[in-house]
Amino acid sequence: MAVKKTSKTNTKPKSKEEKRSFGKKVARFCLKAFLWFFAISLFFVILFKFVPVPFTPLMAIRAMETRTDGKEKVCKHDWVPLEDISENLQKAVIASEDGTFLDHKGFDFGAMQKAFSSNQKGRKLKGGSTISQQTAKNVFLWQGRSYLRKGLEAYFTVLIELIWGKERIMEVYLNSIEMGDGIYGAQAASEHWYGKSAKNLSKYEAAGIAAILPSPRRFKASNSSAYINKRKDKIVRVMRHIGKIEY
Repeated sequence: MAVKKTSKTNTKPKSKEEKRSFGKKVARFCLKAFLWFFAISLFFVILFKFVPVPFTPLMAIRAMETRTDGKEKVCKHDWVPLEDISENLQKAVIASEDGTFLDHKGFDFGAMQKAFSSNQKGRKLKGGSTISQQTAKNVFLWQGRSYLRKGLEAYFTVLIELIWGKERIMEVYLNSIEMGDGIYGAQAASEHWYGKSAKNLSKYEAAGIAAILPSPRRFKASNSSAYINKRKDKIVRVMRHIGKIEY
């Protein structure tokens, strides 16, 4: 009776050349992915230097949340040029959100250090983000505190500082950020809270909008709580020390 020979399974380890070949493929893939990401991100940054930002990731997220909760969808967003936004509101957000906006290159390292120290001591969590960082996050990224998002935020902040400049950053910021539940941008916020255009906001009205920015769906810019009224008063006091804005 003939005995059938079984072939031995080839368990020979991969050669160094095969490993190098695989490593090269991975490296090429990573390089291509990086170049595509850089090209696409640069394209949109250049595009939005000239074109109004039609919507942001946060608007899409809020719309999905509203639909999931079965609520009526509300999204008011009217883009207006910076010259049609009261300088009072520009001063108010600088006073409230980023006192060194006109001077820094995208990052306020002093504020970041203070925020880090405060968080390390177990106090209320603070971010220390500049208007430039907030704009980069609102226009190009998602909400959250992961290291990946913070890294991408820094990348986009550098790009918009280099390509947009301060005036365009302020224009995009004031037209894109959340200023109420389903309310985005200065024009929609002015009409919603005060029944007027963004161009005609008084100092106190502008301070009211700036005062609610940390939690715009929780607080009201008009008929405000005592806490928000105190924030308004403080913002108006700081605004008095801000001279004419020159971008």
